[in-house]
Amino acid sequence: MKRYLTRILAVYFFLQPIAQCETITIKSPGFDIRQIMIVAEFDMGYQYYTGIGVLPQDYAKAFEKFSFVANQEHAEAQKYLGIMYEKGQGVARNYAEAVKWYRKAADQGNAVSQCKLGLLYENGQGVIQNNAQAVQWYEKAALQGYAEAQCNLGYMYDMGYGVFRDYAEAVKWYRKAAEQKFARAQNNLGTMFNHGTGVTKDYGDAVNWYRKAAEQGFADAQSNLGFMYEMGQGVSQDYQEAVKWYRKAATQGNVTAKCNLGILYEKGRGVSQNYDEAADLYRQAAEQGFANAQGRLGYLYNNGMGVSQDYTEALKWYRLAALQGNAIAQSNIGLLYSKGQGVTQDYAEARKWYQQAALQGNAIAQYNLGTLYQEGKGCPQNLSIAKEWFKKACDNGYKKGCDTYSKLTEAGQ
Repeated sequence: MKRYLTRILAVYFFLQPIAQCETITIKSPGFDIRQIMIVAEFDMGYQYYTGIGVLPQDYAKAFEKFSFVANQEHAEAQKYLGIMYEKGQGVARNYAEAVKWYRKAADQGNAVSQCKLGLLYENGQGVIQNNAQAVQWYEKAALQGYAEAQCNLGYMYDMGYGVFRDYAEAVKWYRKAAEQKFARAQNNLGTMFNHGTGVTKDYGDAVNWYRKAAEQGFADAQSNLGFMYEMGQGVSQDYQEAVKWYRKAATQGNVTAKCNLGILYEKGRGVSQNYDEAADLYRQAAEQGFANAQGRLGYLYNNGMGVSQDYTEALKWYRLAALQGNAIAQSNIGLLYSKGQGVTQDYAEARKWYQQAALQGNAIAQYNLGTLYQEGKGCPQNLSIAKEWFKKACDNGYKKGCDTYSKLTEAGQ
């Protein structure tokens, strides 16, 4: 009934100043003319904002309507004004103004605004970055049952941002949001079960939560579900299902899925082996800065798989991955310098890269580093240090390391 009366009276009252409207009396229980005007203005603002209703979408007009209503202490209008300032809709983007209006609505108990204010504190947008303040606002909204805030609060406990890290508390809040079908929380809860943080590790439960989020189109969950099928964790190993879910995530731009789908094409698992397709997927992810894809694209250039062999191009991609700490790429750069492929042969430079990878536990790099010390290339010959690296490679499962270590030991070296 209120909405019906509002629509009938709106055209007249929009033309009247508030001072005049306050003197008019409508004999309808529960109505006063000022409140009718506020509701009507908000209704028009909402229609202009969403394009739902009789009015076309027009952010500038929506901003005008919401501004009027927000100044009448209308929490929903204050929320929308905050959103428009945050996104730059109908007004220049201004995070400080967004904070101002979110705070006004949040102080009135508006859960969405409390959550959004928390996010601005977490990101340091419009305010000095403050995780503790973010937690406080997330908690206010979470206690009202707002799923996004519950998920965000769970994440703060998961990471130990603004609170002491508490995985059990993270699980608690993720679960509350997940049970409201909030996809990001379902994915995060799946990850907790996958790794056994805050709960007993259970791949079956991980798959269950990943699937719920994946079926809602959440890309990270689709990628994670693909990985579970690829590895056979919580489900029977099924490369075709892995391909299916990786592809869904990759289509949305998920870099992990692009890289993992590329690996399946490279290996011919769940799809016909296709180096061209692998190279294309690796390149997409590599250009998004994903280190593993950069390293794998370098490998294809190194070996002429799906692309023309090009050691210089291989080095370029290896280096990008290596600078992000990718141990395999670091080891492969060492190999290019050892062989003088794409670069002038330089054993000292090779040793530098092998060592970076070896210190991360890369067994091949450990073996190759041992070989340089054994042969005195790029460093003074030192059989004792060589044996140490061969032993480390052996302990990490590299058979050549075991064999060489045994021969040196048998020779009394």
